[in-house]
Parts: sequence; structure tokens; C-alpha cells
Amino acid sequence: MTLDDLTVVLPELVLAVFGMSALIWAVFSTGGRRGAALIWLTSAVFVGMAAWIAFATTGEKMAFSNSFVDDSLSRFAKVMILLSASVVLFISRDFLSRERLAKFEFPVLVGFAVLGMMVMVSANDLIVLYLGLELQSLSLYVLAAFHRNSVRSTEAGLKYFVLGALSSGLLLYGASLVYGFAGTTSLPGIAAAMSPEGLAAQSPAGVNKSIGLLFGMAFMIVALAFKVAAAPFHMWTPDVYEGSPTPVTALFSTAPKVAALVLLARLLTTGFGNVVADWQNIIAAVSVLSMFVGAITAIGQTDIKRLMAYSSIAHMGFALMGAAAGTAQGLEAMLLYMAIYLVMNVGTFAFILSMRRRNQPVTDIYALGMFSKQSPVQALSLMLLLFSMAGIVPLLGFVAKLYVFLAAIDGGMVWLAISGGIASVIGAFYYLRIVYVMYFGEQRTPLDNTIPRSGLITLVASAIIVVVGVVNLFSITQWSTVAALALFQ
Repeated sequence: MTLDDLTVVLPELVLAVFGMSALIWAVFSTGGRRGAALIWLTSAVFVGMAAWIAFATTGEKMAFSNSFVDDSLSRFAKVMILLSASVVLFISRDFLSRERLAKFEFPVLVGFAVLGMMVMVSANDLIVLYLGLELQSLSLYVLAAFHRNSVRSTEAGLKYFVLGALSSGLLLYGASLVYGFAGTTSLPGIAAAMSPEGLAAQSPAGVNKSIGLLFGMAFMIVALAFKVAAAPFHMWTPDVYEGSPTPVTALFSTAPKVAALVLLARLLTTGFGNVVADWQNIIAAVSVLSMFVGAITAIGQTDIKRLMAYSSIAHMGFALMGAAAGTAQGLEAMLLYMAIYLVMNVGTFAFILSMRRRNQPVTDIYALGMFSKQSPVQALSLMLLLFSMAGIVPLLGFVAKLYVFLAAIDGGMVWLAISGGIASVIGAFYYLRIVYVMYFGEQRTPLDNTIPRSGLITLVASAIIVVVGVVNLFSITQWSTVAALALFQ
């Protein structure tokens, strides 16, 4: 370990030191508002680190014997992760305070989860990949069960832990196969072993080395598909989304998705870039299944958190369409899709966090009957976000889907783009149903008209972004292009 290594991982070191310092301060402090103060402070630290990473570093740097990479792709992902986690904390404080969950452990756990995500997107080695993934996962297991007095929250945490342990086992088994046949845990080293020269030079007599490596790759893809809640490895998602405290659900649906997708893209492109044809069809199949399972299953949901769970599954299918293309254009489309997805999701969850009746959380869709008369601004903002998620012209969500469709077509997968179009039409139903209930549904006992200022700001700002952003996409396309080229140079 050298000073140069520490310089490359300085953002991660700063966040780790902040998390441990915050934990020690909170444990030994006697103030009654430690949790609320730490939520604000952690949110501000995330924004500051995002600005630091975005503007203070350029080029590509390696650390720890090239096992950790700091390039434009990792920086783009880290900025998305930090900003989305910051907004989730920003909109969560009032909900946590009302539910008496504003404990100091919440922002500390979020901080360590974000630290794991930052390590994940910079992993250039299977060991670093696993360390980052487990740091994120262990923190999220606890967050899912954060409401200890709720049976549903405890059940969500237990389900997530058990199935998460299964996925970690699959990942380790796949990594061990890859290491056994490639002789290295380095992603560039794996790529060299997968090349025709590497296979010819190192295959032991009687052993088909390429089959062993492909089996290892398949197990790792399955494990990461679990982390992004892609079908058919999505079974944990609806129950965990429904049972977890709503701020935790908002976190689950945003930053961890970005980290896992970028990690998957780096693993496939850097480690298995010589066998694109072998993993391309696997990712395409997972993409199609995710789009249709999410779109069809969400139709029958009346709980808005479960609906958002299936919506997330469908959206991951669309994002994976870009990864399935196996090209720089496909990766660029995936990154752009995730950036827009984050905006739509945080805005929607800002609204869901405000759904209360008699000061109790409400998640029933039909509780929004004629909500437009009660709060026209909130109803209009949510309508725009739902239209955008459905991919309706001319909102930003349509642009996101257009980019991944074009990437799939350019990659020679026209059938995948057509499948995406059909899934979009099916999925539009459950988004439009919420809009119908808000504007034409049966009016029930009105919801409390007490949306926090932070939630209202986030909701309205997100709605404005999905409308105005179609003009120039806020230059995100330029950043995503540069980020994608980091793996295709």
C-alpha cells in the first residue's frame, strides 16, 4: 500500500471515517435529537462528496495492485449513488420522526451502505467486488428490519437476509470457479484467460476450461441479478418493499440498483468481454422476463409500495436491455436510463412518504380517490412522474426508453426492443390507474394534507425535471457517454 493508493480511495476513506466518527459521537452523546441532526449532516456530506468526485478528479487511476479503479464510469455511478441517497435522507426525516424511527443508527447504516456501493462500482477484482457487495448488503439487511416493533419489518429483514445470503453464496461459488479456471481474481486477468490465446495456453489436459469459466460467470450473473431484483430472481422484492419502513424502501429502489448494474456491466465488459455472445443472451433473457413479470404482476396490486416493487423489476428489465446490447452505446443508454429512473423514483417516494390518514401511514392506492381536489399541485406532480415512468411522450421517461430501445436495435437485438415496447404498453395500465383514481376515483376519507416541505420540494422538482429535461437532458448524455467509453477504449 502506497500513498498513491490512499489518494485514489480518498473519498471512500473520508466516508468511512465520517461513518465511524458519527457512530462514536452518537453513542457517547446525550442529546435528544442526535438522529435528526445526523440525517441532515449525512445528507449534506453525501452532496459534498458528490461534488468533490464530479469535479475534482479526472482520468483513470488504479490502486492496490489494480484491484480498485477510479475512472469516469465509477465516478458517474458514485455521483448518482451519493445524490440519490442524499435525497432519500432529505425526504425521510419527517417520516422517521413521526414514526419514532429517527435513531442515529439510520443515517450511519445508510452511510456504510453507500460506502459499500462506492467500492462496488470501482471494483476491478473479484475480492474487492465481494467486499463492497457485502458491506452494502449487511447494512441493508439491518435497515430492512429497522422498525423493530413491526412484525412486517422484521419479516422483511429476515427474508432479505436469507435470500441475500443465498445470492452471496452463488456469487462466491461462481467467483471460486472463475478463480480456479482462470488462476486470478483480477478482471483484466480473467479477460486474458478467456481470450483464445489464454484458453489454448493454459487449458489442462482433459479439462474444458472455457466451460468452467462460463459456469462461474453464469453463477455470478444470477447473484447480481438478485441484487437488482431482476426476474426470475425477484422473489424477495415485493415483501421486502412492503414490509420495510418506507424510507428504506425508497433507498432500496434507487442507489443499490445503480451500484449493482454498474458492477454487472464492469464484470461482463472487463472480465468477460471476450465472450460477449455467451452472456448477451443471458442478460437479454433476464431483461425480457423482468419487463413482463414486473408489468403483468403489478396490474393486480393495490398497495402502492408493492406496486413500486414490481415497477422496479420492470424498470430493471429496461435498464438491462442496454447492458444486453454489449456495446458502448448500450452502456451509455443504461446509465442514462438509471439517472432518469432515480429522478422519477425519488419524486414518487417523496409523495408516498407523505400519504397519511389520521397521522398513520397509508399505502392503499384507492385512498387517493379524488386526491386532485384536495391537493392539485401534488396530484399534478405525481401524474407527471407516473406518465414519465410509463414512457409517455414527451416526458423524460420516454427518452430513457427510447435510448435503450435504440441501443438494443443497434446491437442487433430488434426482438428485444419490440418486447420492450409491448411490456411498456402493458405497464402503462397500473400507472394510469393511479392517475384515474386521483382524478376520477371514488372519494374516501381524505388524506392528511401535511406533506413536509422537503417532500413537496422533491416531488415538484422531480416533476419539473421530467418535463423540462427533454430539452437537453441537462447534459447527462455527455457524461454518460464519457463514462461508457471507460470500458470500451
